[in-house]
Amino acid sequence: MARNHLVWDWNGTLLDDLSLVVASTNETFARVGGRSVDSDEHRSRFRRPVAEFYAEILERAISDDEFEELDRIFHDAYRLGLTTIPLAADAEAAIKAWEGTQSLLSMWFHSELIPAVESRGLAGVFARIDGRPTEVDGGLKAAHLARHLAELKIQGPDCVLIGDSIDDADAAVSVGAAAVLYTGGFTDPNRLRASGVPVADSLMEAVLIAKAL
Repeated sequence: MARNHLVWDWNGTLLDDLSLVVASTNETFARVGGRSVDSDEHRSRFRRPVAEFYAEILERAISDDEFEELDRIFHDAYRLGLTTIPLAADAEAAIKAWEGTQSLLSMWFHSELIPAVESRGLAGVFARIDGRPTEVDGGLKAAHLARHLAELKIQGPDCVLIGDSIDDADAAVSVGAAAVLYTGGFTDPNRLRASGVPVADSLMEAVLIAKAL
């Protein structure tokens, strides 16, 4: 294994929460008179910063103050359904299949991420768990990944990130890490494959690819 550390994404990767995210997004849009999206459209158009995705669907500019309110509405709706959301079907097997160290980096709130991870039987699995450090959406993942690896004292070229978004791949590139993108999450598989980054249709497959990078 050329890279001995694996960074997992949480939402849309280990956590199978696409349906909840789409429902929460539609509740958010409805509150400001916007239209709804289905899972396919969400996967084809979602991107970070999230404010840009919202502006595209609502077809108008979004001020910082309005985005802060929309972000609050989304997360309030998401929290209501979160306790019933399972891990991806092969998440536990994929975690066990990795032979090196592992950590978890999410854009979900740090204070809520820890109990969410532990309540799903993953306490003690990860060398470090980091969620987003701010109340309003944290923007791009690159800076968060750099801080995460610095805290672990791990160099980018020594690790691989498994996630479900182009933002995950961009974050990995920014620190010299490798990435494998998973098609079961928030992004249309065709968008992932067009990125040029290795793509997997299951988390087990993602780990097998990661081991070979």
